[in-house]
Amino acid sequence: MFFRGSRYEPVKDAEIETGEGRLIRYKRMRFIPDVNGSLSYQVKEGDRPDLVAFNIIGDPEHFWRLCDVNKTQRPVDLTDSPGSRISISGPDGGFGG
Repeated sequence: MFFRGSRYEPVKDAEIETGEGRLIRYKRMRFIPDVNGSLSYQVKEGDRPDLVAFNIIGDPEHFWRLCDVNKTQRPVDLTDSPGSRISISGPDGGFGG
């Protein structure tokens, strides 16, 4: 269901059986990991999370990495205030080492 490299790939699966005997499989909740933002970026007018991710990380689909560093679940919150600064992880991905 999730592609390789997805932020949901490492999240464990779970299942529940309904009263009618139907088995429902689902992903457990993904909690935002503790990621350090050692750098920052100033949001410009017209920025979108995918554009910022492309310019900083090189992959627009990795906008969620910016969300993790900034502890936000709504990507639009990253860029809705031009002039504000958002944290970005360093080359180590924010995990140190």
